[in-house]
Amino acid sequence: MADKDRVERLLASMTLEEKLGQLNMIDAGAPPMGEPEMERQVAAGRIGSLLNIHGAERLNRLQKMAVDNRLKIPLIFGLDVLHGHRTIFPLPIAETCAFDPGLWERTARAAVEETSRAAITLTFAPMLDVCRDPRWGRIAEGPGEDTLVTSRYAEAKVRGFQGTDLRDGVAATAKHMGAYGAVAAGRDYGSADISERQLAEVYLPPFEAAVKAGVAAVMPSFNDVAGIPATAHGEILNDLLRTRWGFDGIVVSDYTAVVELIAHGVAGDIAEASALALKSGVDIDMQDEAYVRGLPDALKRGLVTMGDIDRAVRRMLTLKERLGLLDDTYRRTSAPPLPANHYDALARDAARRSAVLLKNEKSVLPLKPGTRRIAVIGPLGDDPLQMFGCWFAAAGMDSATIVRGLRAALPQTEILHEIGAHIEEPGETGIAAAVAAARSADVVILCVGEKKEMTGEAQGRGRLELPGSQRALAEAVLAVGKPTVAILCAGRPLTVPWLFERADAALAAWFLGSEAGHGIADVLTGAWSPSGKLSVTWPHDVGQIPIFYSHRATGRPAVPDVYYCNRHTDLPIEPQFHFGHGLSYTRFAVTKLNATPAEISGDQSVTIEAEVANEGGVAGEETLFLFLRDPVASVARPVLELKDFAKAVLKPGERKTVRFTLARNDLAFLGRDLKPRVEPGEFQIFVGASADRSKLTATAIRYR
Repeated sequence: MADKDRVERLLASMTLEEKLGQLNMIDAGAPPMGEPEMERQVAAGRIGSLLNIHGAERLNRLQKMAVDNRLKIPLIFGLDVLHGHRTIFPLPIAETCAFDPGLWERTARAAVEETSRAAITLTFAPMLDVCRDPRWGRIAEGPGEDTLVTSRYAEAKVRGFQGTDLRDGVAATAKHMGAYGAVAAGRDYGSADISERQLAEVYLPPFEAAVKAGVAAVMPSFNDVAGIPATAHGEILNDLLRTRWGFDGIVVSDYTAVVELIAHGVAGDIAEASALALKSGVDIDMQDEAYVRGLPDALKRGLVTMGDIDRAVRRMLTLKERLGLLDDTYRRTSAPPLPANHYDALARDAARRSAVLLKNEKSVLPLKPGTRRIAVIGPLGDDPLQMFGCWFAAAGMDSATIVRGLRAALPQTEILHEIGAHIEEPGETGIAAAVAAARSADVVILCVGEKKEMTGEAQGRGRLELPGSQRALAEAVLAVGKPTVAILCAGRPLTVPWLFERADAALAAWFLGSEAGHGIADVLTGAWSPSGKLSVTWPHDVGQIPIFYSHRATGRPAVPDVYYCNRHTDLPIEPQFHFGHGLSYTRFAVTKLNATPAEISGDQSVTIEAEVANEGGVAGEETLFLFLRDPVASVARPVLELKDFAKAVLKPGERKTVRFTLARNDLAFLGRDLKPRVEPGEFQIFVGASADRSKLTATAIRYR
């Protein structure tokens, strides 16, 4: 619990300049006022927090400047620790494919152990933007397309980052509140012109889950929502977040987002912009100095009151108190260092669990014992920096590449490597050498995809094909006719139907972090039977976007040979791969689906049981999804809604019963008034390994 008396005493002793300083967050890597002036302002209490700061000597020097002034209020140091600090774990879009909240929590906790020793006390994670448009570059940083999965991810990451006591953790920031994943055309910072229903049903629930888990901070998104910028959206940040959900932490703006309210066209000058953001619920102004420059004038003009300013300062001081900074400023940096490679085993396990086997014809995988020579071809086969993906801050310059992983796993096999083509640069001069290597090999591992710089913020792509001359390389290598495994390294689904058609096997390897190559080698060699499942629907073509499994029914559904129906005339309506798709080296079957009781009322719950059997010859891990459909309701419901997921680990020939519980609230939906309601009637229940309706086992229950 925060010491409220101490916070109030500090607040009462502060000048206006010092109060505004607590609301002022500056990028120490690019201070707008320059390094000397930044140091002067830190010493004078005009800056309350810094981000993007590295190195114990510099960090401790700045902290000493802050605590040596009259108020002795330490700085908060913030950093984007999205998927690791020194040890890099898989990108969020990848790690979510493990469908393992325990893993999500463990990797966050590992990141905290490394991050807190660097005196970082605030991370700008988890990113909770549901996204159904892979053109958007930041899909790489989030948990995919499903609201329930994103909510579970939110809970796990908040637990992992913050622990049970913030003094032993790092404050998490749930971002970016305001349908950022729905920006038009997948272009970063654009508008999200969506309905209130979509906002309430799809994009906001993960943030409520984070709040219920105790998240310390929330960040609004850059974009506007139906014309109202999220940084100035008081209905979301005040009425919903604080009043209805009870959030009592800080709201921190995104980078220069306050001053950008002028460019949005909702503020005429910096005083109006700073007043609008503060009144809308934004406590901390990141980087643009809008509050320190604009709020004094806004105060004089009556646009804000001292009470508005005090409220935000009180929240910031409370967070510093909760973090233990007011009691023991340097405790984190005094912790003993972790041994080198301390979390390599966890990073390797996360990598192999996050990889998704998309195709495996002729059982080309796992690689056969005694394979004499393997040709690893492509620009992503042996590039250690690429394996990190976007947003890595404190990692070294090296990671386990695919070539390195295979050489370690198969010491008796000759591993050839040819780049063949560059990702961004044109030209086909390396293709001949790549083809020669393919001809001499028993198996080809084709490593293609995006550069890490093509994913993340400001990296919207209108075309999702292989960039550069990679397609020419791939087609030349495939024409050799050797068994070929395509490994796709990317931060999003890529539309390469020709590659999926011609390659014997395909693995979505995303960007899997420090131990990527070893994790991928575990999958390729069969040391790990792949268990990853897609957390996002994979399209054939960008013309299908947005594409997601939980769409609503239509009065004219797609039916073969029906002219006037919901279809494309030149593209299939089905995706390349369904949400939840992911193959294993064994076969699973789901049978004996039962719902007990089959009819409920009031607050009764239903137990759903399904038997899953391993009918193959190796041990494996299967993820089962529980979907629900309300076929008749006062508001049309999606054709499938995910309500739960669970895992079964099975030996060959083993059977297990997987149990789910459906509560009354799981049957609820938002009515026409956007308030939750449960209506009597039949509910269809589906259990299976993906959102492919043709492969789901079904039953039904009735609510009366």
